[in-house]
Amino acid sequence: MARSSVLPVAPTRGRLRPLGLDEVRITGGFWARRRHINATATLGHCRDWMERVGWTGNFRAAAEGRIQQDRRGREFTDADVYKLLEAMAWEAAGQGAGASLDAEVAALTEAIAPAQQPDGYLNTAFGGPGQEPRYSDLEWGHELYCYGYLVQAGVAQTRARGEGELAKIARRAADHVCATFGRGGIERVCGHPEIEMALVELARLTGEQRYLDQAALFVDRRGHGTLADPEFGRAYYQDDMPVTDATVLRGHAVRALYLAAGAVDVAVETGDEALLAAVQRQWEATVARRTYLTGGMGSHHRDEAFGDDFVLPPDRAYSETCAGVASVMLSWRLLLATGEPRFADLAERALFNVIATSPSDDGRAFFYANTLHRRRRGTTPSTDTDSPRAESSLRAPWFAVSCCPTNVARTLAQLPGYLATADDHGVQLHQYADSEITTSLAGGHCVALRVRTDYPSGGHVVVRIGRSPDRAWTVSLRVPAWAAGATTWLVDPDGARRVVAPGTAEVTRVFRAGDEIRLELPVVPRWTRADPRMDAIRGTAAVERGPLVYCAESVDLPGGLEVDAIRVDSSAEPTDGPEEPDGPDGVGGTVVVAGELVAHSEATDAAWPYQPLDRPLAANADPTGIVLVPYHSWAGRGPSTMRVWLPTAEPDRASGPENPEERDHSAEPDSNATGR
Repeated sequence: MARSSVLPVAPTRGRLRPLGLDEVRITGGFWARRRHINATATLGHCRDWMERVGWTGNFRAAAEGRIQQDRRGREFTDADVYKLLEAMAWEAAGQGAGASLDAEVAALTEAIAPAQQPDGYLNTAFGGPGQEPRYSDLEWGHELYCYGYLVQAGVAQTRARGEGELAKIARRAADHVCATFGRGGIERVCGHPEIEMALVELARLTGEQRYLDQAALFVDRRGHGTLADPEFGRAYYQDDMPVTDATVLRGHAVRALYLAAGAVDVAVETGDEALLAAVQRQWEATVARRTYLTGGMGSHHRDEAFGDDFVLPPDRAYSETCAGVASVMLSWRLLLATGEPRFADLAERALFNVIATSPSDDGRAFFYANTLHRRRRGTTPSTDTDSPRAESSLRAPWFAVSCCPTNVARTLAQLPGYLATADDHGVQLHQYADSEITTSLAGGHCVALRVRTDYPSGGHVVVRIGRSPDRAWTVSLRVPAWAAGATTWLVDPDGARRVVAPGTAEVTRVFRAGDEIRLELPVVPRWTRADPRMDAIRGTAAVERGPLVYCAESVDLPGGLEVDAIRVDSSAEPTDGPEEPDGPDGVGGTVVVAGELVAHSEATDAAWPYQPLDRPLAANADPTGIVLVPYHSWAGRGPSTMRVWLPTAEPDRASGPENPEERDHSAEPDSNATGR
């Protein structure tokens, strides 16, 4: 089967073959607008800020011997420059030949190149005059982590444009890593996994076995106590037990997810089924017990880490944007390896409710952390200075630790590559967006499809065949897990309609140009309740509509009330409301739920906050309709309070019927997504 060269992830084996950025083009709708803003605003915004705060200047300072006195930023800022380069390379690939971003890549590369030392070492925080020696702080220094992003940027440039200077710099760095950390060298690992994925991708690109061997060594060494025991314990950087022994993702969420993704890459390329199975088990347990409704991961602020099972407080959700990116990366790799649609379900959840939430409408401000409940109205961050990491209560233009803006930028730049795959039998659609797909099947047979959809606002997906060989092949469409309990229709080119269940719906036939397949998904508002073991949200309910999570914002409440005044009646079905107020494109619309608003004041507060259970819920409550908006749009209209999980007016029913037979399974999409 033909293989695209423009691939962010290019496994040599697996159940499904990814399609490259030269095979899939997003042409309109929700994601097209966000990708346009990413290309025209976010990339330049990131470049300008990194120049402004001195991160790109660090490379010039290193080359000129003034790094000791002139270096700016944290020890890992090199990585953000590399992530920006990767984003620019993938975006240039989508724009075609002659894109202006090529010049941007060349200019940044020219600044970086002189800082590389003759043996391939490249880092502006270590190894220079007056600095700490190389690899003297593997726990926190992030040297190998930075190399990982450098190598991925080099791979992106090569696949997008052919090998250039950036790719040569990356390859010299990778050779240095293999020489320094190979067998008989420094037999330790980096405190922040990342390089594992990069080395595997470089091996795939070059065919050089030593890069794969080094990645496998790093995975094998993890968990054997080669790093110092930190304040948070060795689980913080997954050095507490071997990867194959772990049963759930733990510790720092981004580190854990990056390590898991790298382990999948190694497992796929080496045929290590035990390693692959171990990561799948960890994914399943993490999704079932340690993942927010939005798909966000990480409930600890202090160590940016996973909490214990079912400890998912909405008001303390850390849910770092980078963890959302990493979750999509892991799910994508598992999807390619296994072909199981549940991995695409979780990727969809994180894409719409974490990654789409982080950037502002103009692409020039970002959330670092993604809370599910803000009790106090935020303050507008300064546009002149960077914000402390995660401390901004509204989207901020830049952070002292700005890993998230560049991670969002590179994800959106390569997003077309997450939409579809192919195998010997046909094409599989995993994420829905207006798009055009052209690829070749086994035997070199060319196929072309055009997808038109109103998703996620609506559930209509039309796949039109543009080109087809004169033989039978299969078009597969993912039916999301959230559609359980409702009716999803699949209409084949002859007009025959059939009900399809969550999972995969297939049409196999000899297609003709002009044939259409229609998928009709039940995109309507629905209540969702949490597992009763989640103490922090017992007695509450949330609303979802299609793949979108909804929230209440104080800007939609009367009389200056805050969202903690809300009590909802979850026995009444939520309904579609007017279009999203002041939203950029109205995608998703609003939802209206029945409920009451309880005005709190010092005059009515009890002297003791705990009262008998039979105390009336709200003597001064008035029935009202409460407007909810898509979570990804919150804080777009200025400072507000917000909550996803809404207290219900019938606390005795909050955790659902005791009899499992009485459960409304349409309100439990997460249980389907986890494969439980």
